[in-house]
Amino acid sequence: MDDRVSHDRYGLGVVIGVEEGAAVLVDFGSRQERITAPYAKLVKL
Repeated sequence: MDDRVSHDRYGLGVVIGVEEGAAVLVDFGSRQERITAPYAKLVKL
């Protein structure tokens, strides 16, 4: 957790939760999003 990530749609964010093999919860500042696997548009920085 606390990994910085970039998403094609939501921009820069910080991982605040992980559901093993299923999804990650990311705080993008103005919103929180649950990104489900596969993480095609999510890049770890």
